Amino acid sequence: KRLITTCYKNQEADLFSQNDCEKAVWLDYYGNPNDPTCTDFSTVEIKELKGDGDFRSEECIELLKQADIVVTNPPFSLFREYVDILIKYEKKFLILGPMTATHYKEIFPLIQQNKIWLGFRTGSIQFSFPDNGAELKSFGNIRWFTNLDIKKRHEDIILFKNYNIKEYPQYFNYDAIDINKVCDIPQDYYGFMGVPDSFLEQYNPEQFEIIGIGSGALAASIGVKKNHRGRTDIAYYDENGIPKCPYSRIIIKRKK
Repeated sequence: KRLITTCYKNQEADLFSQNDCEKAVWLDYYGNPNDPTCTDFSTVEIKELKGDGDFRSEECIELLKQADIVVTNPPFSLFREYVDILIKYEKKFLILGPMTATHYKEIFPLIQQNKIWLGFRTGSIQFSFPDNGAELKSFGNIRWFTNLDIKKRHEDIILFKNYNIKEYPQYFNYDAIDINKVCDIPQDYYGFMGVPDSFLEQYNPEQFEIIGIGSGALAASIGVKKNHRGRTDIAYYDENGIPKCPYSRIIIKRKK
């Protein structure tokens, strides 16, 4: 029924902020009440902000309070702060963010508590660059983050492999087995498992429980002990007895 858009350091009614002005504007669009399918944007109201349009400012927060759903591409350097504001004001949202954000100490607990989840990826996300003739560039490390529920999120990951000790090494500093691909999760194992981050793109909270992260600062909180490198990263011995640290692992456990 209504679209509100704030600009940052920009006074032009354009998609991209130019960061060329210390004061900004916000746009208000109600559509055409006589024709809901109309794409004539001449009725967009351009209104001045008192400040530069920073999303943390009091006037932008007041606009946020009026919103039911937030859809945007926030500045990645301020991703933690942006999500914190959305959660604080209990907003539904669909936002873009870096895949690495899943390991932020401010973001991972929200994923673990099912307050935020990843969209289901079908390929790299593409961005258009109008300054380069609308050139499209693909980014494989960017994901949708949301708290809007969809049917796909409640579909089980289909499991077909069986556990065997040779294919699934046991970590020597944490009671869990290592799994290299989501499709390799065994159907008959109910202990802790370390899976790659891509698991979060298929995660069904009714099928699995997220226990924690197996590397970095958050690993110690679930009992991961220091490895051969003196770090709290999960590690296992390969077939030649050489200690190996997998790149990144989410620790999960089957629910059913």
